[in-house]
Amino acid sequence: MDVISSRRNPLIKSAAALRESARERREREEFLCEGARLCRDAAESGLLIRACFFTDRAQDRYREYLEPVLRAAKKAYMIEEPVAALLSDTKSPQGVFCLCAWPSGSEAGPGGPCLVLENIQDPGNLGTILRTAEALGRFRVFLLGDCCDPLSPKALRASMGAAFRLWPGSGGTARELLGRLRAEGYGIYGAVPAKTAVPVTEMDFSRGLHGVVIGNEGRGLTEETAGLCDGLVTIPMGGRAESLNAAAAATVLMWELSRKGGTAESWSI
Repeated sequence: MDVISSRRNPLIKSAAALRESARERREREEFLCEGARLCRDAAESGLLIRACFFTDRAQDRYREYLEPVLRAAKKAYMIEEPVAALLSDTKSPQGVFCLCAWPSGSEAGPGGPCLVLENIQDPGNLGTILRTAEALGRFRVFLLGDCCDPLSPKALRASMGAAFRLWPGSGGTARELLGRLRAEGYGIYGAVPAKTAVPVTEMDFSRGLHGVVIGNEGRGLTEETAGLCDGLVTIPMGGRAESLNAAAAATVLMWELSRKGGTAESWSI
């Protein structure tokens, strides 16, 4: 097995670029996965693992996690600790990394509740939303506008591997996306922190197809997108808080959609 000790190794520099740049990930259709549990999840989710990098310490400490990764990886390299520090996005790296091809699944087809995320910028929020969407059942998720990358290191950690299996759809303008969903039979509702909106607890999601649009963490929905929705909904708030963050709001809204829509069936793409 090859051992890489130099941080200037071309393969290491190429892998490190994937950690740092969304553009690099998009153009190469590759990403870097970090952590023993997350790398094992990538292998067990059927992703193409082009290379696995691990330290001698990690081989001893995380052997159970590494075994399925090494079986799936096209190539494997032992790396020195300084090299692991270059690849890592965490303060205390475990010393296990995978260079993976993008998930090959396409967006989910019609039939389940839908969540549209507009201009979500915090990768922690995006990852948490994907994790919750997978946990609650048969959700479709779409990214609209300038959203962060679901395959960034922070988003991957927050999603706990959900991004490997629940690949969000994207592309097109708000008018195009919402128009397509409406043509499939969806009623589309924009989530806003406004007293004039209908409380989500009063919505009837028990019949038909429904989707909710959640906006940017600081600015909310754009006026254009809000105007294209069939209606506006809000989460009733108590206390002094004016709103929830995007991930918390998405969790409440998805729970209402799944609870009233009876969508407990799990899914993958």
